[in-house]
Amino acid sequence: MKWTDKIVHWLNKMPEQREILLLAFVVGLGSGLAAALLTRAIQFFQWILVGWFKTPAESVLYFVYPGVGMLIAMLLVKSLIKDNIGHGVTKVLLAISKNNSRIKAHNTWSSILTSSITIGFGGSVGAEAPIVYTGAAIGSNVAQKLGLSYRNITLLLGCGAAGAIAGIFKAPMAGVLFTLEILLFNMSMTAILPLVVSSITATVVSYWLRGDAVAFENTITPFQMGNIVYYVAFGIICGFASLYFTRMTLKTEDRIGKIKNPIRKWAFCALGIGILMFIFPPLYGEGYGCLTNLLNGKDVEAVGTSFFSKFFNIPWVLPIFFLAVFFLKVFSMSFTNAGGGVGGTFGPTLFMGGIIGFVCSRTSNLLGLSVPETNFTLVGMAGLMAGVMQAPLTAIFLIAEITGGYALLMPLIITSAVSYATIRTIEPYSIYTKRIAKQGYLLTHDSDQAVLTLLKIDKLIETDFTPVQVNDSLGHLVKAIARSKRNTFPVLDDDRKLQGLVSLDVVKEDMFDKSKYDTVFVYNYMKTNFDYVLDEARMEDVMKKFEETNAWILPVVDKDGKYVGFVSKSNIFSSYRERLQEVSRD
Repeated sequence: MKWTDKIVHWLNKMPEQREILLLAFVVGLGSGLAAALLTRAIQFFQWILVGWFKTPAESVLYFVYPGVGMLIAMLLVKSLIKDNIGHGVTKVLLAISKNNSRIKAHNTWSSILTSSITIGFGGSVGAEAPIVYTGAAIGSNVAQKLGLSYRNITLLLGCGAAGAIAGIFKAPMAGVLFTLEILLFNMSMTAILPLVVSSITATVVSYWLRGDAVAFENTITPFQMGNIVYYVAFGIICGFASLYFTRMTLKTEDRIGKIKNPIRKWAFCALGIGILMFIFPPLYGEGYGCLTNLLNGKDVEAVGTSFFSKFFNIPWVLPIFFLAVFFLKVFSMSFTNAGGGVGGTFGPTLFMGGIIGFVCSRTSNLLGLSVPETNFTLVGMAGLMAGVMQAPLTAIFLIAEITGGYALLMPLIITSAVSYATIRTIEPYSIYTKRIAKQGYLLTHDSDQAVLTLLKIDKLIETDFTPVQVNDSLGHLVKAIARSKRNTFPVLDDDRKLQGLVSLDVVKEDMFDKSKYDTVFVYNYMKTNFDYVLDEARMEDVMKKFEETNAWILPVVDKDGKYVGFVSKSNIFSSYRERLQEVSRD
């Protein structure tokens, strides 16, 4: 017996809950190690490439580095990985809804390799989505190797994602909330303990390997009740800023995606991001160094090595500069992803939130008000995250954990809640879910909707119906009826395209009259006005079709109109009940 079989045998002897907790610990350990590895790899590349910059003349390399990193990542993806690994969080959501939570094994390392190069060379994206994809892949593959059910594969996938967020930010509460708010819409309360185990394990690993300092050191000031009105107004601004972030990002990526030649696309994106970073150095990489400087009141240092530093002693120049950084970050991020780089929108969300917080507070102070700039920088990180990801609880506790800013819990709650409420009135989907919601693959907290999303029509097609040809005689049709166990007969042409349906009720009056066997044909009985569904249809659309037609069975055809089989309401209901028990079982 192989050692892996021995492990499986030993685990199978355990009660299920104990087995899942043990596996959650293992997955958390792996996710924590992966997060530490990715963080160190990015730091190494940045130290090698820009750690020695001291004069503005050297910043010309900002123009070159990102394109080189994107090219290396693109070549690795095309030649070694041979799979699309961008937009990690969205890919995880699709795996849950479309692929029974199964993620390919290479995702346990491929996102780390490509994103560390992309970001280390200055790609203007975040490492969080790639590490979420990596952690989810670790959990999914552990569960697959052990032959676990869909529900437990999904749970361990979530444990991996929670551990990844907890590990990269050293924020266990945020890891759990991120998974519950964004990924596992329909998990029961029993899922929380494994998520907590995985998150805490990954956090401990991260503390052990990376030290116990918070991710963003800061010099915030105590919260004052008199500033509540400013935080409410700022929440509204964050809501509209989130709308800009979401819609402009998707629009830009779609437009760049129309460039079909990969080399031409890379060259266009590399040139665009190079120009932006040369003029605006804070756009380089994740931008966390710039963010840390703003959180500590070092606004000039946050600019970095720039040819324009001499102008920053003019009061209004700095907020205008950073306002430009805010609006252009979307483009530098989109150029990075579309040009072959691998990264996510999580990091840019934090960065842009901090930037808009600084811009609003500095502008207010220049206009004669008195608001704490470092506090608004910190709160802005949460406000934009709550709007862009539409996950207010994750935003509140993540920012509190990664900054040690629990003293600002009240403004974090106010701004995040107002930002979330603002964008929800305009945009119902987050940046992760907008595209897949349009495709009908988004799981929600609604159990009925979630199960319908998980059901696939190709798994429910029944093919035991006996087809006949349009020009077949009644005698041939009678023989088909004798062989069939069904009462409906699809009528096909020579290309197997569905032409109509014949019901046994229509034929039975003539089927015993042998004088008609050679003189009457199938087309005399077939119904040509019939409803059908496509073999790629969403189950939600299939059920709507059943409701509209009051039918119990519907023919299924492919996009060319060729007959595939039938789908029945009774078979769907049976599968629905089985799936519902699997998804919602405690």
